Amino acid sequence: QLQLSESAGGSVQAGESLSLSCSASGYRYNNYVVGWFRQGRGLFREGVAAIDADGETRYTGSVKGRFTISRDNAKKTVTLQMNNLRIEDTAKYYCASARNRRLREMNVTPGEFGSWGQGTQVTVSS
Repeated sequence: QLQLSESAGGSVQAGESLSLSCSASGYRYNNYVVGWFRQGRGLFREGVAAIDADGETRYTGSVKGRFTISRDNAKKTVTLQMNNLRIEDTAKYYCASARNRRLREMNVTPGEFGSWGQGTQVTVSS
């Protein structure tokens, strides 16, 4: 399994942008799907975006057109660019990986992902 580490989040105002990076260590990085999840005040951890080694991506509906996930396999890094942030985007964001998978074959749900970073807080205010 990969070991994952998120970059620092931050506090921004609504409408602003923020970029999160997920750095990985481990072998066979190209065999992994990497996803971003977020958890607000509740217990539910929502899949935000995911990308596999082929570059296939998937987004949850509320972030489509605002968030972009990208991947650099050589650097073992996945970036989540978040634009036009909304107050409801406030959450703790986690990156996670799923081994030996392709995105077309799976759901972006927590149970599908085996390794997780520690999470980083993103706060959006009005």
